[in-house]
Amino acid sequence: MNDQKLTLVGAGPGDPDLITVKGVKALEQADVVLYDSLVSTELLRYAPCAEHIPVGKRAGKPSVPQQSINQLILEKAHSKGHVVRLKGGDPYVFGRGYEEIQFAQEHGIATEVIVGISSIMLPGLYNIPLTCRGVNQGFSVLTATGADGKLSGEVRKAAKYASTALIFMGLSKLDEVVAHYLKEGRGDLPVAIISNGSLAEAQVIAGTVDSILDETRDQKPASPALLIFGEGAAYTTQSKQSIIKKHKVA
Repeated sequence: MNDQKLTLVGAGPGDPDLITVKGVKALEQADVVLYDSLVSTELLRYAPCAEHIPVGKRAGKPSVPQQSINQLILEKAHSKGHVVRLKGGDPYVFGRGYEEIQFAQEHGIATEVIVGISSIMLPGLYNIPLTCRGVNQGFSVLTATGADGKLSGEVRKAAKYASTALIFMGLSKLDEVVAHYLKEGRGDLPVAIISNGSLAEAQVIAGTVDSILDETRDQKPASPALLIFGEGAAYTTQSKQSIIKKHKVA
């Protein structure tokens, strides 16, 4: 019988060149690859002899339930051997990676985790500093959508306290997010929205809390999108409308 193993691999934030070397090596050794919808299918060329099974989940679209993915991990590990679970970004950042590793371990399957470049790093591609001397000294990372599908309570905290907030899964709730920032009197805070991350069709929209809803209505960004609320968002060089502010940097 083949050795049963699950390797959880982070594919990076879209661009297939952003996968790690270790991730590529795991794909080369795979018997089965279960891959998400946000993963570039170009990466499957590294596993030409493996079985390729799409198991993507996208908000608002037909998707494979988590229970079905878990069962596939179990069945394919038993029948084929080495299963690579290829997930977008980093599987431990809003990726449910821990749940899949835990499931495999509970069923006696050996596991390995190969972290990927997280979408948290995307702002750097567009000259947006998450920390910048004399501007901000930290940032918060949160999801706008809770497990119940409603606005996460973390958004209210970020609107009140966070110098910079990176908000995942928030495009459909942008009006609610903005409402909380306005309630806290932060209407002039810079905002940037990065759509389609590191891909060729990437789009960056810049504005302020006061203006970003109008900007998105005009420019219609697509999901997936990352929201950045904070002074660093003013530095983006990729926006169609520049709102760059001058700061005295210590």
